[in-house]
Amino acid sequence: MALKAKATQEFIPIKEVRDGIITLKDGDLRAIVLANSINLSLKSADEQQAIILQFQNFLNTLDFPIQISVQSRRLDIRPYLLLLENRMKVQNEPLLKLQTKEYMDFIKNFTDSVSIMTKNFFVVVPYTHTVLKSDIGIMDKIFSRKNKEEERAARQVAFEEKRSQLEERVAVIRQGLERCGIKSVQLDSDAVVEVFYKVFNPGEIEGKIKLE
Repeated sequence: MALKAKATQEFIPIKEVRDGIITLKDGDLRAIVLANSINLSLKSADEQQAIILQFQNFLNTLDFPIQISVQSRRLDIRPYLLLLENRMKVQNEPLLKLQTKEYMDFIKNFTDSVSIMTKNFFVVVPYTHTVLKSDIGIMDKIFSRKNKEEERAARQVAFEEKRSQLEERVAVIRQGLERCGIKSVQLDSDAVVEVFYKVFNPGEIEGKIKLE
């Protein structure tokens, strides 16, 4: 008897992504912060030591767990080549047009022979809402007396309360990174979806080019 293939969604613990907040199937929330990198090799020995100690102090002050993830992808050169091609089309000087074409050929051949990688650094910030078993029974009784609209409103209020707690944690993370000289930004919904798409589709290059 042939086994029925399961959909990919069944293996992903994500229920939805709303306003940049990831809601897991168990009700927990996650936020993703994108951080830039620092080239320590360009710093002096004293500066390196100061940055490392500051980052260590930052981690020691956290009272909640975080996950640091590095996503390494092959650099997608297609948008840059498309830009050059558009510039070449509007170029009236034959010599400049030829030089642009030769430069494009050089870039293509170079990137085909050498894998140029780009790295993104993410900090995953969690929020787990602990619910006692007795509370679950009470909530079930409350929801059983409410209609669907009231239940939806109550769940929205609960989501907003948890999101508020999560955003406070995100602020703590961003402030701590800032003290280390690391700029950061919280990803919105589209960026979060893109991150997970790349995680579960590692064999594909970057998304489709949007032609102007």
